[in-house]
Amino acid sequence: MKQPIFTGSCVAIVTPFKADGVDYEKLGQLIEFQIANGTDAICICGTTGESSTQTMQEHMVTVEYAINKVAGRCKVIAGAGSNDTAAALELALHAEHAGADGLLMVTPYYNKATQKGLIQHYTYVADRVHTPIILYHVPSRTGTSFKASTYYELSKHPMINGIKEASGNFSLVSQTVALCGDEMNIWSGNDDQVVPLMAMGGKGVISVLANIQPQVVHNLTQLCLEGKFAEAAKLQAKYQKLNDALFIEVNPIPVKTAMNLMGMDAGLLRMPMCDMEEGNLATLKKVLGEYGLL
Repeated sequence: MKQPIFTGSCVAIVTPFKADGVDYEKLGQLIEFQIANGTDAICICGTTGESSTQTMQEHMVTVEYAINKVAGRCKVIAGAGSNDTAAALELALHAEHAGADGLLMVTPYYNKATQKGLIQHYTYVADRVHTPIILYHVPSRTGTSFKASTYYELSKHPMINGIKEASGNFSLVSQTVALCGDEMNIWSGNDDQVVPLMAMGGKGVISVLANIQPQVVHNLTQLCLEGKFAEAAKLQAKYQKLNDALFIEVNPIPVKTAMNLMGMDAGLLRMPMCDMEEGNLATLKKVLGEYGLL
């Protein structure tokens, strides 16, 4: 049985950019806000953190900053994914040296990979690190999908701890649970699917919503961990409209915009991320107002 790196709510935290780089003072404030509001783990330099627009050096410095700022008060999961296996290993080894509790590794994108290639990619990195890895399955962004049989093969590796499952494919989740049992932990990668995934044995969520509602997401996952699924379902339903608004355009455009509207100063988006369409912006403002967030 593999102990999960964390249980509960992990925020996929934004990276506050200035024109000339990362605003580390603001990042520190966002981290403190998360810790003060019950967040169980922080994922730094993931998709929501716009890691794909960062240089290797900037990515590494940002990971180091987050780990040092958290200082053991919650878990830190460092993004370490790449479509280049050697680059993924470099990021993974750096995060391990910096003290990360876990590594989040997205499937190779653009060049993609066969199932055999996925096994070789993750095994290559896992053989060379001593920090547990979370596989990140988000085929809508990468064009690459896992099969349950591939999850099973990877579950045999002691350094592969689990999956951030953002495919929305509950048949795949069910097959994976049946094949892998306690050897592969699963976290939801979609805020609107936390309750059903945790009802199937999931350990929590890696969340976008937690950027603006950390206590809510923490409470939701705790209800699930306590087996109070009916109560959790009501809470998830309550925030469905907000979740929808946060994905009205590609992530992290809406959540960063929401944070700035709320006075949280999440900084600039980096191209090719851009300002929201006016109609979508109006919808987001309306929904935030309905939730009392403006």
